[in-house]
Amino acid sequence: MPYDPKTTEVLDIVPALSLMAKGSWQLELAHARDCHLVFWITRGQGRVLLDGAQKGFGPHTVLHIPARHLFALELGRQCIGQVLRVPETVPCALPETPCALRVSDMQEQAQINALFEAALREQQRGDDHSDRGLRSYTDLIGITLRRQMDRRAQTTDKAAGKRLSRAFCQRLVTLEACQQNMGEHASALDVTPTHLTRVCKAETGKTAATLLTERQLHAARKFLSASNRPMREIAQDLGFGSPAYFTRFISQHTGTTPSQLRKTSQTAEN
Repeated sequence: MPYDPKTTEVLDIVPALSLMAKGSWQLELAHARDCHLVFWITRGQGRVLLDGAQKGFGPHTVLHIPARHLFALELGRQCIGQVLRVPETVPCALPETPCALRVSDMQEQAQINALFEAALREQQRGDDHSDRGLRSYTDLIGITLRRQMDRRAQTTDKAAGKRLSRAFCQRLVTLEACQQNMGEHASALDVTPTHLTRVCKAETGKTAATLLTERQLHAARKFLSASNRPMREIAQDLGFGSPAYFTRFISQHTGTTPSQLRKTSQTAEN
């Protein structure tokens, strides 16, 4: 069972900052989505948690985040870029694995710019052929990414720490795993909670418990902003023992109650 509510996103290109329309938490808290994301950052700096590791990035960076992969993204104040959103049900040539690629060659930068601009023009055209045209440009972007990855001869890092961090992050994509405590996660991964905490901190800059908390908080805020489901159902889905415990969790991390968060978010939408 997927962790987050289903979205209604369609294949499109939007400004990267628009993904934070309801607040920076939408990108900065560790979470996963049911669509593929391809960010093309043209200005500014930031940090990304991706594939079980955290790294910084600058201008002319492509961030490819496949659906159902845990990530968190911090965009600096001067960051400018676009993001291609592709529903996971749409067949395309995007790579199956996540990547963060710094494109230093000016010709390659121009090529990626041209593909995003052409896809955006196709989207704005809005005629009977636009959807197919946009899918074609998505395939070309995917092929370009694959070639970049092939040329750089990227291989999967076999270090035990990186494998463990990736495995834990991938567990957090599902609802069932997010309902478990740290001892249960560590046991499933055949390590001690202390070792899991130490490895995640080294690889991502955040402890395993922090990643789990962020994942729950992002999902909670998404549930609250996207639906009118009873608090007790949301609390149960997120693994909280009671609505009161859920309320304390939200209040501790946001400074306000779940009801107020819901009201503020839904008022902002209207």
